[in-house]
Amino acid sequence: MENKIRFLVGMGSCGIAAGAERIKELLEEKFEHSNTAAAVGTVTIEPSGCLGCCYLEPVVTMIDSSGNKSIFVAVDSNFVVEIEKQLKTGQSEVDKYRISDSDLFLLYKYPRIALKDCGNINPESIDDYIATGGYSFQNSKLKTQNSIIDEIEKSGLRGRGGAGFPTALKWKALKNQQVKKGDKKYIICNADEGDPGAFMDRSILEGAPHAVLEGMLIAGLATGASEGIIYVRAEYPLAIKRLEIAISQAQEKGLLGRGEHCSSENKFNIRLKAGAGAFVCGEETALIASLEGERGEPRLKPPFPFEKGYFNAPSIINNVETFAMVPWIIKNGGEAFSKIGVEGAAGTKVFALTGKVKKGGLVEVPLGTTVKEVIEEFGGGSKSGKEVVAVQLGGPSGGSIPKALFDTPITYSDLAATGAIMGSGGMVVMDEDACMVDMARFFLDFTVKESCGKCVSCRVGTKRMLEILEQIVDGKGEKGDDEKLLELAEDIKAGALCGLGQTAPNPVLTALKYFREEFIEHIEGKSCRAGVCKNMIKYEIDNTKCVGCTVCAIKCPTKAIHGVKKETHTISQDKCIKCGICKKVCKFGAVDKF
Repeated sequence: MENKIRFLVGMGSCGIAAGAERIKELLEEKFEHSNTAAAVGTVTIEPSGCLGCCYLEPVVTMIDSSGNKSIFVAVDSNFVVEIEKQLKTGQSEVDKYRISDSDLFLLYKYPRIALKDCGNINPESIDDYIATGGYSFQNSKLKTQNSIIDEIEKSGLRGRGGAGFPTALKWKALKNQQVKKGDKKYIICNADEGDPGAFMDRSILEGAPHAVLEGMLIAGLATGASEGIIYVRAEYPLAIKRLEIAISQAQEKGLLGRGEHCSSENKFNIRLKAGAGAFVCGEETALIASLEGERGEPRLKPPFPFEKGYFNAPSIINNVETFAMVPWIIKNGGEAFSKIGVEGAAGTKVFALTGKVKKGGLVEVPLGTTVKEVIEEFGGGSKSGKEVVAVQLGGPSGGSIPKALFDTPITYSDLAATGAIMGSGGMVVMDEDACMVDMARFFLDFTVKESCGKCVSCRVGTKRMLEILEQIVDGKGEKGDDEKLLELAEDIKAGALCGLGQTAPNPVLTALKYFREEFIEHIEGKSCRAGVCKNMIKYEIDNTKCVGCTVCAIKCPTKAIHGVKKETHTISQDKCIKCGICKKVCKFGAVDKF
């Protein structure tokens, strides 16, 4: 039997950034454009999505004739040389690139549902997706609207976009909406991922676009909708490219409407709309307004989108991860999904681990897993070696929880009880170098810039909160500022029109709840323990250690350091911009930071 070797090169955005394109080119040169291929058998080199271990990119998966997989990580040009030796002679040093047993264990410790195909198939091949069981809903016994929705209801699937609304209830509401003959119902996929540090949806679209299309198809069949729209960020060019390829392939196979081979029964079609990257368009009515060509601003509810949505037609919106889970549920059964996770929080959830963590990337864990397990086991703990003090969950709409609460189970209710939210799945890890006051300022600054400005509570209230926080981090805070922040936050939550405004104060509220002493230090002591807030930092030269080498004076960008060669130098505080260069370049440890 002819030996067949298949290489899947991880070419999600993270892999490409790490040099995967060059690795793919080198593999093609070695095995497709030379005599090497003939010596080892038939070799194919294809792209794949992100496997999840972004910290190990570039990643190459090799699959032999028997289906055995070998995963190689942190590969470079020498890997191509060694893998050629291995295939030709069976002897090489390629094992040094092989993924460690511990990293491999973490990849597959828990069932992968949303990320099942990411990194394991060619996302630009519909045949690859079908070979793994994709588009099997056509062979399912669940042919009626009620039977599909009943199965989704059994699964306990809740929206993975952040709000956690039961998916079956939303679909049922759309199904029950009556429309005139010729009128449409719409299935909308929210792929407008805007949280800082979040890249779950992007990775699914880049690595498994057909799973999202199939999920939307099933939703259309269940609700009687005839058209699907994917609202995707224009900043995701690779995701858009692979979605366009996937839609075209599904049309050619007759799975979507408008295809050459499309049967009269398959009227459902899907199209893309690239959004301009407004965070507020994560709110469903603002997203619909943007789809209609209007400014992305929220609308009053009721009517809800399932009643009057896209151009007043009945519509429902689910996010990328939610749709990606639907095919697995239909294939394996709602009961199987419900047994994963915990009561009230069924299934798995994908998280993007970023910040001061060793193993940054994607992790899919059963709901009910603790925050601690995600950070310490999957994330490998602190990257800097310093103590992890907090984690930001839920992005600008979420909050920071302290290390003391890391045993909190990841469920909608348990996280809400801390003041944070699950959100779409961003998880930013912070060590003791983080200033929690400045982190609250950072997230509120993001929200202020992304507010559509439609309602006074959000437009004016968040701006006033930001001004107070900026005063505090500039060392100009006044006694009682923390109480003012609390008062404003409650007013904004009560008066804002949409979810963006209602949750905007959360990062500040959780920071005040768990890190109040840092606010007091900033306001009353004019000090920042993390040394982040520049106006509270002071650099001084220790005259017992300074040898007058002049290196710090030469490197200082503002010429704030003065002194004669071989004599003690001094820093002019009025000129110092607190950049820290002097401390970095001093070889004698003579510069102290206070």
